[in-house]
Amino acid sequence: MTSTARTSSAATPAPVLVRHAPGRGSLGGVGLMLAGAVSVQFGSACAALLFPRAGAFGAVALRVTFAAVLLLVVTRPRLRGHSRADWAVVCGFGLALGGMNLLFYQAIDRIPLGATVTVEVLGPLLLSVLASRRAAGLLWAGLALAGVFLLGEDGFDRFNVAGVAFALSAGALWAAYIVLNSRAGARFPRLDGLAIAMTVAALVSLPLGVGAAGGTLLEPTVLGLGLAIALLSSALPYTLELLALRRLPAATFAVLTSLAPALAALAGYLVLGQGLSLPQCAAIALVVTASAGAVRTGNR
Repeated sequence: MTSTARTSSAATPAPVLVRHAPGRGSLGGVGLMLAGAVSVQFGSACAALLFPRAGAFGAVALRVTFAAVLLLVVTRPRLRGHSRADWAVVCGFGLALGGMNLLFYQAIDRIPLGATVTVEVLGPLLLSVLASRRAAGLLWAGLALAGVFLLGEDGFDRFNVAGVAFALSAGALWAAYIVLNSRAGARFPRLDGLAIAMTVAALVSLPLGVGAAGGTLLEPTVLGLGLAIALLSSALPYTLELLALRRLPAATFAVLTSLAPALAALAGYLVLGQGLSLPQCAAIALVVTASAGAVRTGNR
């Protein structure tokens, strides 16, 4: 997400406009935002290290369950006084959140992290293009597609077709996550909606993780790494992004989230030793540029 909050790769809570003084505060906000984005991607890279022990399903189950517990303890969401429509929205939000994480982890189990996030970001990018309803949005979409084409220059079969399909599906659910996150935020105070949605996601992913990994999930080393992944991918990014939103305009915040593919490629290289060719690096640059351009066009 974005989370973030990118409770996956790069997804983040719907930004809230907060007036701030320009200058040092803005630079601090940029630093906080970038730190949160780096934490998300390195958390995903660390999750891949857990795959040999617990599998992709097991890693998702640990990450989402620990994140849900942390959010429930911190927010203590109020469960009474909500309508059926409220519950429908937050449960849909949780299903999108859980599905997005499950598909994303299946993708990074098959193709490099940088390539996964580059393909996945097409979902939010398409959402930005549709929301802007501007001709320029089509140009950004075309640039992103050119980047994806360049990414698969050596053949997507080299990356594993199933992995690409999982990344595309995760991108579609990322777009749904963004929409439902915004709606849940309007219906639930503070982070209550996110805490409830994360709990729904945990209830979806935990049975799959237990079925795939069994008692391995209870091993101290696996539990410890799962907790670390939850902190890196959820708790720390949420905190940093909320602090950043107090210092940055929503438009700037959104543009900075467009760096996710580049940061994912860096994390994949440093943590997992996943190198990319020059054409593939250029492809990631094209998608980052297209995503940032689409966001700026939509905010004008």
